[in-house]
Amino acid sequence: MHSLEIKNLCKTYPNGVKAINNISLSISNGMFGLLGPNGAGKSSLMRTIAALQTPDSGTIEFDGKDIIGDPGFIRKQLGYLPQEFGVYPKVSAYRLLDHLAVLKGIMDSRQRKEQILSLLEQTNLLSHAGKAVEAFSGGMRQRFGIAQALLGDPRLIIVDEPTAGLDPEERNRFNNLLSEIGEQRIVILSTHIVEDVKDLCSDMAVIANGSVVVQGHPSSLVRSLQGKIWSRSIKREELERISTTMTLISSRLNAGQLHIHVYSDNQPGDGFMQISPDLEDVYFHTLFSANYENSIA
Repeated sequence: MHSLEIKNLCKTYPNGVKAINNISLSISNGMFGLLGPNGAGKSSLMRTIAALQTPDSGTIEFDGKDIIGDPGFIRKQLGYLPQEFGVYPKVSAYRLLDHLAVLKGIMDSRQRKEQILSLLEQTNLLSHAGKAVEAFSGGMRQRFGIAQALLGDPRLIIVDEPTAGLDPEERNRFNNLLSEIGEQRIVILSTHIVEDVKDLCSDMAVIANGSVVVQGHPSSLVRSLQGKIWSRSIKREELERISTTMTLISSRLNAGQLHIHVYSDNQPGDGFMQISPDLEDVYFHTLFSANYENSIA
């Protein structure tokens, strides 16, 4: 069993942006979802865990070892698929994996070949081994990204917004692949897509304005909203009034009408029906609460 302990982590950039604001997290084996909107601080946190930047304060320990003081240690344990994954032009999938394997310290050519062929098969890319990665589709490129992240059998894997821009079929294929690799290691899935966390993760946190707003098991977080989410369809011109008199957490346009969800301990008004909450309600309610607290701070 592996463990990642993050305590009181802070990072402010030279332009004054406080990207990481006193974050503390405990993460163990399995898929961990880090959910938050674009600009919430997810990528900054991922880059700090991956030892690509140094925090201003706080600690990060992986399996009891200080990875801020010894960044070389985590780099040997880490597989990383960043949000922007660049590739060399005109280089085949096999050759690029072979090059990356050498950079990761896998010097034995037979061992490299066995591992590369195994990873290409695992990611369903074996038949494309001789093709240039730059010509891959978005989904194929993301699966190649996972293959390179798995080189050297890392104990910690970070994937940053991996399904953004993928079509539904490729997204499902990629998520199935993540599920397979997440059993014997820690996999951190950083995303703004609620469905990915719902489908994959046994533990999660929501991050907003550089801070962790809530952490827990997805089903437990959903249960915490039981009896407090109400739904109704309204006309678009009603939205402003409702948003100022109720805790409106989400709205979705459908056939000219808005389908809204509001948070309330009691029946909020005529026409509202109580519904069973889902993880999307948890996410939007958490962001609403964080933004409200931030506005009055």
